[in-house]
Parts: sequence; C-alpha cells; structure tokens
Amino acid sequence: MASAITTLAADAPTLSAANTGFMLICSALVMLMTPGLAFFYGGMVRVKSSLNMLMMSFVSLGIVTILWVLYGFSLAFGTDSGSVIGWNSDYVGLSGIGLTELWDGYTIPVYVFAVFQLMFAVITPALISGALADRVKFSAWVLFTALWVTVVYFPVAHWVWGTGGWLFKLGVIDFAGGTAVHINAGAAALGVILVIGKRVGFKKDPMRPHSLPLVMLGAGLLWFGWFGFNAGSWLGNDDGVGAVMFVNTQVATAAAMLAWLGYEKLRHGSFTTLGAASGAVAGLVAITPAGGSVSPLGAIAVGAIAGVLCAMAVGLKYRFGYDDSLDVVGVHLVGGVAGSLLVGLFATGGVQSDAKGLFYGGGFEQLGKQAVGVFSVLAYSLVVSAIMAFLIDRTMGMRVAEDVEVSGIDQAEHAETAYDFSGAGGGISARPAASHAPAAAANKKVDA
Repeated sequence: MASAITTLAADAPTLSAANTGFMLICSALVMLMTPGLAFFYGGMVRVKSSLNMLMMSFVSLGIVTILWVLYGFSLAFGTDSGSVIGWNSDYVGLSGIGLTELWDGYTIPVYVFAVFQLMFAVITPALISGALADRVKFSAWVLFTALWVTVVYFPVAHWVWGTGGWLFKLGVIDFAGGTAVHINAGAAALGVILVIGKRVGFKKDPMRPHSLPLVMLGAGLLWFGWFGFNAGSWLGNDDGVGAVMFVNTQVATAAAMLAWLGYEKLRHGSFTTLGAASGAVAGLVAITPAGGSVSPLGAIAVGAIAGVLCAMAVGLKYRFGYDDSLDVVGVHLVGGVAGSLLVGLFATGGVQSDAKGLFYGGGFEQLGKQAVGVFSVLAYSLVVSAIMAFLIDRTMGMRVAEDVEVSGIDQAEHAETAYDFSGAGGGISARPAASHAPAAAANKKVDA
C-alpha cells in the first residue's frame, strides 16, 4: 500500500511556474484580441457608427467578466450534469478555489485556467456585434450579451470542452473554439439579423469602410493575440503540441490571406487591404479547431480552402438578402464550419490525439463526429439567439429609430463622435482680434 501511495504521489501533477507564466501571458494575449476586434470592426463601418462599433466589443469585457465570476465558470466547467451543463458551488464567485489548487490533470492553477477561458467568453459575443452594425440600441445589445452568454455560450462551452460534455465525450475535436466560439457566434449573428432586418440603404448605399488603416491595425492585433488563443489552449508547453499549434496558426493565416487575395484579383481585378485583413481573419478562424490535429502542410490546405470559401461566402448576403454588416456569417460561421470539418480530412493522428482524418486512413468516422458538433452548435445558437432577439425586440425594442440610423448612431447612443474637427485651425481664433482683424476677416471668407 505504501508503495502504491508513493507511486500515485509521484505521478500527480505539480504546479509548474513555467506553464503558469505561459498561460498568464496567453490570457493577456487573448484579452488584447477584443480591443483588436473593436478596431477591426470600427474601421469597417461608416464614420457615423464607428464609436458604437468600438463600444459593442469593448463592453463585453465588463459584462462577461462579471457574469463569468458570478456563475459562468461554474456553468461551463463545473461538475457535469446530464452532459449538457456544469455546476460547482466552489466556482461561484471564484470563492472556493485554493490559491495553488491545480486544474485537474494539468500543472496550472484553477485560477489561471478560469481567467484564460474567461477571455474566450469575452470575445465570443463581441464577434456577433459586427453583423449588427449601425442599427442596434446599445442598451438592447448589453441585455442581449448578458442573456446570450448565459443561455448559449456557457452551455456550449461545456458541451465542447467540459469533462462530461456530450460533444467532448463523442470525440469532437475543437482545439481552441471552432464550434464553441466561431460557429457559435456566426450562427447567433445570422439568427439576430434575420429578426432585426436590414440597415437603411442596404444594397443601395455603398457603406464603405471609413478607415482601412484601423481595419489593418485590428487585423494585426487579432493575428498577434491569436497565438495565445490557439497555442495556449493546450494549457501547457511540455510536449510540443502547443508549438505545432503556434506554427500552424501562422501558416494557415498566411495561406488564407494569399488565397483570399488571389480569389479577389481573379474575381474583381484588385488586391485590396480589406481583402488581406479579412483573409487573415478567415485563416485564423479555420485553423482554430484544426491546428492541433494537422501538419503544417495540412495547415496550408486548411487556410487556403477557408480563404477561398470565405471570400466567396461574403457575397451571399446580397444574393439572399440578409444584412450581415461586417461579414460575421461569411467569415466566422463559414470559416468555423470549414476548419471544423477539415479536421475530418486532414487530421494526422500524430499531434493532439490519435484520431485520423479521411486522407490519413481514418475513414469517415472523425468527419462524422465533426459534422455532429458543427451542426448541433449551429442549430442551437441560431434558434436560441433568434428567439432572444425577438423577445428583446418586442419588449424594449432592438433597433434604433430610422432617423437615428440615418443621421448616425454614435451621437444618439453615446453623445460623442469618433472624430471632432471643430478645433481644426483653432489657433486662428486664439489670436487677439484687434491686432489681426484683416487676417481674421480673410479667414472667415476662406472658411465660408
């Protein structure tokens, strides 16, 4: 008995300062992705809506953080109940967790795992906001965010990643959030826009991005933060899997950006900065579920396929008449579906698990599991999100008034504008009026 106890003690994980530090850095990188997303979306809208777009992402840092501490972590990662939800009273308020208590089977504290997963929960509803640009009341968005993470995100995170979750037990591979984050957000976006309708001027007004430099900055911050998002999801750095995921993240993103630009050149005749940024994000989305299963060559294939599919998909809103303002459906839903299903084709069986895809002799088994995960999350999120949007719309109203939308949502909802040019050349007005009267008069004529 003594020897058995000694063996168990020797095998038990101990806190790793290196892995703990690594995961805290990854958590900070994932947190940075939400402001990066705000810039990405904020640059893509017209100037009159840019602050609102920034705020719709930024407020998620406040709402979801508090809900995660109060009960979200417990629902997502507590003790399983019926394979659909978790609960652990020690996680409520994060109050019953020991200072050095380890996450089961790993060498990092529970607190570190909780804060890392918090950052995933924060960015997921923020992703939805891009589909709703220009037309949603901020108060309605705040309520929707709180309800959505509670009813949709927390349970789906448990299905996919929680021990005992039904998709987890089925063997669905989602390394870092293809189903739980991107399909979940993309399907929710589609559900909401089907309820609230199109922007004023959809298909008539150009609605061009007001600041492509902001879009590129946001895409760069997302790309940077995504290394924490993906590589950190292995929860350690001891066996090389996280390193493969890091490499595959870079490789797939590069391939998707080039594929999008190539498609764009052939289809429309130009290489655009918006295309480069969107292609990079499409690659990041697609490799998120697949990067721990494929080789770097497989990552090139995943990225290239996703880049072309997403570039094609963004035009579907004009064909089918749904107003996905900033292509959340076209990039996140389509990219998440592509990356998740491609696991069933390109999984080598030699990285995160021994599950093999069709091209590596695994047959259709893993592809079938991936399909179950994809379409169950898609259907649940789409239906529940549409119902919540409908109820909010019928009670407090989801959309701003038409005249507010036309004149600009920033001033009406936030009492601010993104750019204030009223002080341009303000030095003129500071000059003494008596000694510079001729110059002042001339300037008045020029200004007029």
